[in-house]
Amino acid sequence: MEYKTREEVPNEYKWDLSRMYKSDKEIEEDIKHVNEETNDILKYKSHIMDSSDTLYEFLKLTEDQTRLIEKLYIYAKMSFDVDTKNNKSKALKMKIEKLNESLSEKYSFIEPEMMETDYDKVLEYIKENSKLNEYKFYLENIYRFKPHTLSSSEEDVFVKALNAFGNCSEIFNNINNADINLGTIIDEDGKEKELTSSNYGVYMKSKNRDVRIRAFNAMYKYYESLKNTLASTYVGEIKESSFVTNVKKYESTLERYLFDDNIDVKVYKNLIDTIHKHMDLMYEYMGIRKKILGLDELHMYDIYVDLVSIKQDKIPFEEGKKILFEALKPLGDKYLNDLKKAFDEKWIDIYPNNGKKSGAYSWGCYDSCPYLLLNYNDTLDAVSTLGHELGHSMHSYYSKNQSYIDSNYPIFLAEIASTVNEVLINDYMYKHSNTKEEKIYYLTDFLDSVRTTIYRQTMFAEFESIMHEKEQKGIPLTEEEISNTYYELNKLYYGDNVVSDDLIRYEWSRIPHFYTPFYVYKYATGLSSALSIASRIIDGDKTTRDNYLEFLSSGGNDYPLEILKKVGVDMTSPKPIEEALSMFKEKLEELKNLTN
Repeated sequence: MEYKTREEVPNEYKWDLSRMYKSDKEIEEDIKHVNEETNDILKYKSHIMDSSDTLYEFLKLTEDQTRLIEKLYIYAKMSFDVDTKNNKSKALKMKIEKLNESLSEKYSFIEPEMMETDYDKVLEYIKENSKLNEYKFYLENIYRFKPHTLSSSEEDVFVKALNAFGNCSEIFNNINNADINLGTIIDEDGKEKELTSSNYGVYMKSKNRDVRIRAFNAMYKYYESLKNTLASTYVGEIKESSFVTNVKKYESTLERYLFDDNIDVKVYKNLIDTIHKHMDLMYEYMGIRKKILGLDELHMYDIYVDLVSIKQDKIPFEEGKKILFEALKPLGDKYLNDLKKAFDEKWIDIYPNNGKKSGAYSWGCYDSCPYLLLNYNDTLDAVSTLGHELGHSMHSYYSKNQSYIDSNYPIFLAEIASTVNEVLINDYMYKHSNTKEEKIYYLTDFLDSVRTTIYRQTMFAEFESIMHEKEQKGIPLTEEEISNTYYELNKLYYGDNVVSDDLIRYEWSRIPHFYTPFYVYKYATGLSSALSIASRIIDGDKTTRDNYLEFLSSGGNDYPLEILKKVGVDMTSPKPIEEALSMFKEKLEELKNLTN
């Protein structure tokens, strides 16, 4: 179902944001309260660390304000996302964003002032005042940044400089979204159709190879025509990152981005090294694809097309919900009973409407439900998306077992719960397949997930590492240098069974994540962790299942690598990645047996 206007959507299909705010008056009262608290917080300037009492009072006050700001912003943003044409919601969102920006500048003194006190003194305060135990891990974590914290006056200038940065990312987003014009192509029916970023993926799955070729060429010729502009934009982003790295006294930009999660650089390098040792599996899969598709040459425009076609009936939302509950049974009764709340308490905004944000997400705050935005379209992909986002939501729901300050789980762990759900759904659909074609379909769905999320994202991660290292060494990052580096990596990761078409050298220029450096590796480590966990749960390992629920309930009460160890995953070793690739190998063997 798709509704023309937001007003046409029945309430039963909408999320219930009134659980956050029932009226404009309540919103204005909280905004007023935030402003009042700001004045109170500023009174602590030069006095935060006077005593254990002042430290506790300050932390409690800033926590209260942060919770309010989060609640206000999330309410405003989610109200806007379901109806982006609503000027009232847009104005509220902009108002809260401006308030947040203002607070960021006013509070630039906080960390430098705290860092003037030795951490040993902080430990004394915690021993002296038991109330500070609530903030023990939080304080330990922020004091890790002491070697990278500037003086108060320097930090003030630095924050202002950061607010002036970001143009490279903005320029890229305009080129990649607002100003993009990919022209038209001839589709399967011989009709001229506009090619867009949204429908490109559809055409790359077309059974008509000529359509795939036309879409591929049109997409990458657009980026080729802008290669010098986009190279300048990307290099600008790298230089901005390098500036922050140098000012904040980190050894490398990679170290800086991993430092937030207390991840050792060796975890990043271990991922790349382990994948390099198992490239043969990727090459073998590409060879099987080539054989099943009956092609003399497998090109980059052939690697996304489905190997088989199956009849997919429409799956209404209620039917999708039933599939989901059956698929997630291995997680146990407690998980399923808690999952029911998402539907009973109206966490979910289900169907598309005109002006609604595309895609899907799970979002919320400590003082709200973990809401889900969907654009459910009665397909199996929509069921998988529902399961994925509910994985995030249940992680957030269980994280509230922690205090507010320890509840926010780090991004390094964020994709694990969602991916465990996806793996369980795929396993359920495979085991309940009625035909050989259906089994092949679900096997390749799994294999493609590993290919795109572990192998491809690791390739992206290696590319980023090379680019930032070259900048640090003073090697000129010309368009040719960037494109050649990417092209050689593409050849390495796909092997001789795939023709690395020349235009693929420009793929780097359309990847938004490169403007959030050293993020993509988390997709690969996340799926590796999820496969390690899910495989044991599928095998009926109740200890792993119970430990997994403890993992979900841990929030951010420790460093991510330590939280992962609770469920038997040690990302400092190659083992979880090798376990994931072992699963990949098993599925490859099943595919070979079915297609021989």
